[in-house]
Amino acid sequence: MATNSAAESLPVGPASGVQASRVYQICAVALVLGLALGYFVVGARKAPAPVRASAPTAATKPGMLPGGHPVPTMEQMKAMADVKAAPLLEKLKNDPKNAKLLVQVAALYNSTHQFKDAANYYNKALQVDPKNASTRTGLASTLFYQGDADAAIAELEKALKYSPNDVNALFNLGMIKFKGKDDAPGAIAVWQQLLKTHPDLDRKAIVEQMINEAKQKVAGKK
Repeated sequence: MATNSAAESLPVGPASGVQASRVYQICAVALVLGLALGYFVVGARKAPAPVRASAPTAATKPGMLPGGHPVPTMEQMKAMADVKAAPLLEKLKNDPKNAKLLVQVAALYNSTHQFKDAANYYNKALQVDPKNASTRTGLASTLFYQGDADAAIAELEKALKYSPNDVNALFNLGMIKFKGKDDAPGAIAVWQQLLKTHPDLDRKAIVEQMINEAKQKVAGKK
């Protein structure tokens, strides 16, 4: 039986320098997808349930989050990440090859859309523990959000060499193939493997829904 636990959705956001309109577009896509990439990914800390899309309201304006709060800038998010990472980085000074700490820092930067910084720390963790499928899955997400779907797929395929039935890697690989590479048949094959190896998956209905969407896309191209 699959033992995946409720997990946070990985953040969707732009690399620094992207125009504000692009920020809002990506955030909107993330909300529409709902689960999107990393739905099954378990972060270094317990996180709230994934955000689900809600109908637009009059109170939600461009540049504002629901509730009237302004969307933080990349600089503000970087500052927040640096503050939260400071105590972990201090520990790393005395224990630079602590893979667990490195992944915690990476996940923190990932959650604040600092994907280059996150990738740096995921890579450092993989230098210590190269066979860790969860860490490679995290690295793959940062690469995807930086616009490199091919590199993300390569990392997920490496993760699956070490852990062939990893729930998170399989789900994310299917999602990137489907949404990032327009490879619906490839996504279907991966998700079917996920269901075959985890017949009691607690989110089986979600995976089946994604498979149906991919099949509809294949049918539409015929």
